[in-house]
Amino acid sequence: MSTRFANAIGAFAPGLPLGVAYSGGADSTALLLACALKWPGQVRAVHVHHGLQPAADDFERHCVEFCARISVPLVVRRVDARHALGESPEDIARTARYEAFKAVALEEWGQFAIYNIAIAQHADDQVETLLLALTRGAGLPGLSAMPARWVRDGVTYHRPLLGVPASEIRAWLRERGAAYIDDPSNANERFTRNRIRARLLPVLEAAFPQFRETFARSAAHAAQAQRLLQEIALQDLLAVGTPPAISGLRALSRPRQANLLRYWLMAHHKVAPSSAQLHELLDQIEACSTRGHHIHLKVATGFVRREGGRLDWYNP
Repeated sequence: MSTRFANAIGAFAPGLPLGVAYSGGADSTALLLACALKWPGQVRAVHVHHGLQPAADDFERHCVEFCARISVPLVVRRVDARHALGESPEDIARTARYEAFKAVALEEWGQFAIYNIAIAQHADDQVETLLLALTRGAGLPGLSAMPARWVRDGVTYHRPLLGVPASEIRAWLRERGAAYIDDPSNANERFTRNRIRARLLPVLEAAFPQFRETFARSAAHAAQAQRLLQEIALQDLLAVGTPPAISGLRALSRPRQANLLRYWLMAHHKVAPSSAQLHELLDQIEACSTRGHHIHLKVATGFVRREGGRLDWYNP
């Protein structure tokens, strides 16, 4: 068995019973099988049928048969993951998956108190996420890549394999003789993530064999710095009030203003300004030295406006 895979599963200590997101691919097959062996009778699987390719029904049949073979109860959830023009197909599919996970955990598994779900994303996925963030000019939240544990809509999610390369996961499966699906869409280089996987990761492997570990450390440093910025933003927001007072904002340095505004918009309105929108808002706050100064700027899906001595955000 892969040492890193064995160590990852050995160290994994979620709340039980446990749900496992199971696509039928190599990574989720290894995670499901390892968890079922470690906690017999305490693991259930959920398969999301996206309906995006003709083979989706075959994927479902495979998952049903495999779960029956290893005696793991399976729930199949069908979603509509089609995207509209201009939308990211990956983002729409991801959102649909998490909505399905939430529904299964709260509606179908609630009677079993299953509010923990494990997802099989691994070290290569983490590198791809970090590289994608770099190509988009992301800040610390993007450079933090994927957390190993987080809570969303009352469900606690876990990624226990973030330190395990994909090659070691497949090696473990070969040792077990476990069957899994090769999703043909993973080879479609129309998607940026697939191009990174097919073209860039082999080059990084040849030039920097330890790149997975070093990239993971960089992501961890970014995550730590982001947590610190959030603590500062919360303290500053408590000082200036909610919604933020313009006079209180103007007393802060421009970087702290930006940090506070990002935090306020995300924490209270679930929106994130673009760099250009935030830059313009900061300029307006700097110029806002009189009572008559008007602020009304497009930010994300709504607008930030001045209401008396404070800022407000609304979605018309």
